Amino acid sequence: MSQLPTIIVPARLESSRLERKLLYEINGKPLIIWTAERIKSEAPDFPLFFAVDSSELSECLKSYGFDSILTRADHPSGTDRIAEANETINAEWVINVQGDEPLIQASQIQTLAASLAEGHLMATLATPFTEPEAFYNPNAVKVVRSLNGNALYFSRSPIPYVRSLKGEVSTDWLLKNHCYKHIGLYGYSAEFLRSIAKMQRGQLEALESLEQLRILENGHSIYVGLSNEETIGIDTIEDIEDFKAYLAS
Repeated sequence: MSQLPTIIVPARLESSRLERKLLYEINGKPLIIWTAERIKSEAPDFPLFFAVDSSELSECLKSYGFDSILTRADHPSGTDRIAEANETINAEWVINVQGDEPLIQASQIQTLAASLAEGHLMATLATPFTEPEAFYNPNAVKVVRSLNGNALYFSRSPIPYVRSLKGEVSTDWLLKNHCYKHIGLYGYSAEFLRSIAKMQRGQLEALESLEQLRILENGHSIYVGLSNEETIGIDTIEDIEDFKAYLAS
């Protein structure tokens, strides 16, 4: 890799669980700006762009000094949106940071960049579960890895299923037997990113509503790096309150 990857943040205005959440104001500032400023603070040397689906998002970002690319509104996933934006940006390597994760860590971005530098065409991150409640939560995506660190499967269901415990794991068990929560950050080569947009959408992607399953269903690999830090994704009003509590602490 001759240069640092470019960070492109896919940003869609409408949201199923929290209406227009990226423009939701938290302490007087839209959520997407909290994320943008966090990325700039944590990874100042990485070029940063936003791939947006509306002029409202574009104008909001511009007012705070951030660059955006206006993309089609009908993309089925953030990866597809980024692929379109990169036809304009022309980055050789791309890191996808979600617009609703305002606590992204520098170490996570650096781990993805290192995975790409090692030759992986696509990489993502995971962190060990520590609480059964999160492990059973369908909003917390699980991933199981092969011995060489590649993803075997992603699911909203608790995987692996522990037969000897009839699926009922405890905190102590999780601390001793790592089960992984997927962190929705991705890195890709530009060529592989372009190919993803052309891949056939699979049944599993549609059933689980997980875009990364398209890659596995089409016979490709996703390397899963490990992180000890977790991000806080904003999906509900309760998540907003949690983030406010974090800011106040």
